[in-house]
Amino acid sequence: MPSNIAGVTSEVEDLRLDPLDVRDEKFDPEDEYRPEPPPEPMPPVWIDGSLRIGIHTSISGGYVAALESARKLGCNALQIFSASPRMWAGGPSRIPENDAAAFRARREELGLGPLVIHANYLINLAGMQPMLRTRSIQAFQDEVVRGIALGADFLVVHPGARGEAKLDVAIATIVDSVKQAIRRVQMGNLRILIENTAGMGSAVGSRLEELGAILHGLSSVGAGACLDTAHLFAAGYDISTESGLESTIAQIEQNVGLENVYVWHVNDSKIALGGKVDRHEHIGHGKIKAAAFARILRHPKLGASLTTGLPGRAFLLETPIEDPGDDRRNVAKLWNLAGEKGPRVEKGFSMLTAALKRKMAARRKQAAKVAKTIARNSLKKKKG
Repeated sequence: MPSNIAGVTSEVEDLRLDPLDVRDEKFDPEDEYRPEPPPEPMPPVWIDGSLRIGIHTSISGGYVAALESARKLGCNALQIFSASPRMWAGGPSRIPENDAAAFRARREELGLGPLVIHANYLINLAGMQPMLRTRSIQAFQDEVVRGIALGADFLVVHPGARGEAKLDVAIATIVDSVKQAIRRVQMGNLRILIENTAGMGSAVGSRLEELGAILHGLSSVGAGACLDTAHLFAAGYDISTESGLESTIAQIEQNVGLENVYVWHVNDSKIALGGKVDRHEHIGHGKIKAAAFARILRHPKLGASLTTGLPGRAFLLETPIEDPGDDRRNVAKLWNLAGEKGPRVEKGFSMLTAALKRKMAARRKQAAKVAKTIARNSLKKKKG
């Protein structure tokens, strides 16, 4: 009897599975531990299909002050300069991290977006002179670095002027200048946008074919376009009429691609159709007229709709602020023409105060006086 028990016990022990012995087991992929993939980041709040309207706000009181101005004016998007736009050394090439972090945090609290930075006006990516081109590339790289620090979504830049160079050479130079500027830079979410021009002088990019050629050359870096309504009109694209707008949209689709137009600069024009001069006017007070802007803002292909437009696309004002409240009135006008109620506005707020207007007028008067004195002294020297 004991021997039989011993035999049964031995058989049972042989049937037990050694957890380390899988020689007779087939591998089941479900048995393998697979950690859950990290959740994909949620898209920014401004990419929700809602209409995004903003204005260029001043950083004279600091970067955070520019956000507060946008909020008070009833915007949900904005554009800023990252430094002085008319000086090569318009400020520090880098932004202190404490300042940048405060800006990013406050912007997230306010839900403003997209954030667009407009590059220095002196940058000439098409420039052929070695010194000008070198300074332009360095200045543009500084813009990129500051834009990344601030958490900007888009960086808008003018293509530049070609001088005596042939158009194809100028376009190739623009493409190469951009690529040199962003070489070895981790771009993150920042996207470069090339802006169309009004066509004055030898400026490149007034024709949509030219803009498309530049974007084609920059396809590897994912560059897009910013279209300015006043520039389009001055360049000969009649967006003031319904048929003219449809014709222009067809040309945009053919040469640039509407999916590449992330930002619209919404400006009326003081200049007549095809005048090739860049002069912005208050919405509805220029040659394009209010009805045209209503068509643009409500056009299904041009907006930020999740189904027909480009989510996150923004309409940004660069209209003049000649009197206190001009900025607030232009923002309100866009919301009204779009047929939507914008964010709450701080009553009476304007980036231009009466005191600042007087100060600016005094500065202009003094500058004119100095220029007149210089001209008079120069004339005396010639006569002498």
